[in-house]
Amino acid sequence: MLKRTRLFGQKTRVTFTLPVDDPTGTVSVVGDFNDWLPGRHELLRRRNGTRTVSVILPPGAHRFRYLATGGVWFDDDGADHVDEQGSVLHL
Repeated sequence: MLKRTRLFGQKTRVTFTLPVDDPTGTVSVVGDFNDWLPGRHELLRRRNGTRTVSVILPPGAHRFRYLATGGVWFDDDGADHVDEQGSVLHL
């Protein structure tokens, strides 16, 4: 699940949310906004049974994917577009 919150100027806070246990292990959101570096934006467990991370992004198209423990890559069906290269947000 993706939540977009408009901030000052033209920036947007995007909160990436997944269930706390699906998939199991550590999950990072990686994309063009963090040079595709795993661990930079790791989703953290919350009391409400989810895990989340928020990233502040400028306007434009941003490509991303999730990377889970064991090298498992997956996309977000809540993105504006999903193709063979991953998920895309248009802000």
